[in-house]
Amino acid sequence: MPSLAKNTTATVMPTMLYQDAPAAIAWLCSVFGFEKHVVYPGENGMIAHAELTFGHGMIMLGSAREEGYGKLVTTPAKLNGATTQSAYIIVTDADALYARVTAAGAEIVCALNTTDYGSREFTCRDPEGHLWSFGTYDPWEVKPAG
Repeated sequence: MPSLAKNTTATVMPTMLYQDAPAAIAWLCSVFGFEKHVVYPGENGMIAHAELTFGHGMIMLGSAREEGYGKLVTTPAKLNGATTQSAYIIVTDADALYARVTAAGAEIVCALNTTDYGSREFTCRDPEGHLWSFGTYDPWEVKPAG
């Protein structure tokens, strides 16, 4: 079957909602190192849609609301802290990012460690409870089996 993926920078972009999207954008940029690609403000200080980049990757986010897409997904706070997905972000220096994340007071879920396959990685929650894993393992550098 031919691929339907567009030949572009990144074809998979996690999306999430935040109760306080403006604060989340500021935190994700200052602590994790994301950069604003575009931010579309909504009514009453809400964010209608935002795109943040990290290297060749991108996430999309917006303010939590009860209509449209907001009826289909929710925030960790509305699930008593549970999540149904998380993002893995490839970094060059997990130790440096871990120091920055812990200094910012993020909840560390899995401490910085070295895996059996050589990745240096950790998992944390952002201020609204979304899970983020960061590591040096790059699956694009692994030769596929077969």
